[in-house]
Amino acid sequence: MILDILSWISIAIGAYFVLVGGIGLIRMPDLFSRMHPAGILDTAGAGFLLLGFILQADDWLVAAKLALIFVFLLFTSPVATHALAHAALLDGLKPWTKSRKKDGES
Repeated sequence: MILDILSWISIAIGAYFVLVGGIGLIRMPDLFSRMHPAGILDTAGAGFLLLGFILQADDWLVAAKLALIFVFLLFTSPVATHALAHAALLDGLKPWTKSRKKDGES
């Protein structure tokens, strides 16, 4: 019973982080600031969801596979974010600042 409660709390926290990260992806003005909520989705959201799934797993092999998925996310998410930011900078994309005007404004 306690394991189920901890599992559902973890899944609820993960769902909250996924929701907040999704809203952040929509609301942020440019690629560079959108990378932060994307990181929240990857690490906190997926991490808590996977923790909840691990607590629900009946078989140790399933739990081990879920833990490996989390470890894989911890290594690939920062690398992918860095590669995306580096490619955007090389392509000439400038980070958004508050003083810059939106496209189409005079």
